[in-house]
Amino acid sequence: MIDLAGSDRQPRARAMIRLWVLLAAAAAVFVAANAHLIYVATVSQPACVAHLKQGEGDAARGQFSAARSACSPPAAVNAGHS
Repeated sequence: MIDLAGSDRQPRARAMIRLWVLLAAAAAVFVAANAHLIYVATVSQPACVAHLKQGEGDAARGQFSAARSACSPPAAVNAGHS
């Protein structure tokens, strides 16, 4: 007698293995990419670069200044007022 139900198991098992391998690979890529982003974010410390000071920009010429520079010291609040 021919076992028709059993002949379907081999291709289905291979398809499930391929699916699990694909999911594992996708998960590994996702984890590796996020780990790389976290590594780069914590290791890189970009130095201050030359830029236009606040108010020195000229939008007509395509020069824009930062709203507030992280490199310049903060202005003293109420300086001279005790």
